[in-house]
Amino acid sequence: MKMVRAIVRPEKVENVVDSLDEAGFAALTKMEVIGRGKQKGIQLENIYYDEIPKTMLIVVAEDEQTKKIVEIITESSFTGNFGDGKIFISPVDDAYTVRTRNSGL
Repeated sequence: MKMVRAIVRPEKVENVVDSLDEAGFAALTKMEVIGRGKQKGIQLENIYYDEIPKTMLIVVAEDEQTKKIVEIITESSFTGNFGDGKIFISPVDDAYTVRTRNSGL
């Protein structure tokens, strides 16, 4: 299993969520986060913003589904500008459902 964590622009979240859902990836976690990338924030006129609001989406899926999930996220969140986001992929050793105590997805 893999965990895909995508940090995207807040205005693109519904696009991404809807695209994932249409492709059969309905289960996800969504969190509002604040951070900055390599540009260390942005400057608009005389105001400097060093922390920018983003949304992190987390999807856990089988290894072979990871590439498709990344494609969906990149296509549905792309604007072509700095700050479009970042995707991180990590291994998941196991997952448990609290209610049933069963392991696996």
